[in-house]
Amino acid sequence: MAARGSARPAAGDTTKLTEIVTGLGMLGGGHPLTTLPVRPGELRNVDDDTWASVVDAWREPSLRPLVDAAFENGRYFLEATEALRGRRPRVVEWTGRHRFPGDEVVPVDLRVDHVFLVSCKYLSRITMNASPSYLFERLLTGGQGVRGTDWYRHVAPGEYDRLWAASLRWLAREHPTVAVRADTADMARDERKAIGALLREGRGWPAELLGDYQDLCDAVSERSAQRWSDALSTLRAGSDEAMLWRLLRIGSAPYFVLGVGHGAAAEPLRLRVGSPWDMRQHFRLERWQIAPRHGGQPMVEWQATFRRRDDDRIVGIHGHIEIRWSHGRFSGPPEAKVYLDTPFPEVPGYWPI
Repeated sequence: MAARGSARPAAGDTTKLTEIVTGLGMLGGGHPLTTLPVRPGELRNVDDDTWASVVDAWREPSLRPLVDAAFENGRYFLEATEALRGRRPRVVEWTGRHRFPGDEVVPVDLRVDHVFLVSCKYLSRITMNASPSYLFERLLTGGQGVRGTDWYRHVAPGEYDRLWAASLRWLAREHPTVAVRADTADMARDERKAIGALLREGRGWPAELLGDYQDLCDAVSERSAQRWSDALSTLRAGSDEAMLWRLLRIGSAPYFVLGVGHGAAAEPLRLRVGSPWDMRQHFRLERWQIAPRHGGQPMVEWQATFRRRDDDRIVGIHGHIEIRWSHGRFSGPPEAKVYLDTPFPEVPGYWPI
């Protein structure tokens, strides 16, 4: 266990912290910082090393706001009429890094008494992180599999090759002692990461490479949007609605979201996410659109319009997808991060508890 006053925990440790402390809050009792750090018997799937890292993390002063928010969300869930109604749970299971097989879209972090499914979302607008081919071509069906495809090279080979050729010329001039392979496909992961780190001026690309990089971004944005539209066009009428549900993480079973919204003055997130059946009981999808977004990196934006069945009012939501190398320039296979730009409580199918 690291000593107090050590470096701030990594993002993965923060995720574990908020999820497990949310579960502790559901069990009642005192705040973790005011009690002995003894793991309750009702908390399952948390091994000794994980528990020790969480206890160490909640002592970090900079994380105190997240610890407080997570604990209060758990306490709220314990008392909420739509949740535990004051009944202390017998079992709180942490899913940890477990990946569900198949097309499961419910992002479960905690399962309470084998019935209540809970997703913990703290300070994030990201609904999922998928491979681009899984999202744009397979429409989030069939299981994600391994991210082996270089999406940039897959959809924009000409622009990719021009950027790499320009990068080779720049590297040869600015770092002449560094050996660089002619083809990125022949490079090991460590080589890619090292080269990516060199291709920087400050936080951005070298000035002479910016034009080629922007050409790549524009091409990837446009062709990703087109691939997505083409894949959706092959579905029978109405089936694209299911794609939108998967994008919004609306699955076959209702579940709860506990967390804190994105931003400095973010409010607590305490929501129930309905199923497709619930959605159709309350909303009718009018249309949804996909378009490339031109900017500092490859992006695709999406927006949808629903009509409420009870009062005929129109409700719109929007988001975007960022397509980026997973470990730096020319490094790991690109990933697609799905952002929900509409605040979670305003999304159709997400109800406050």
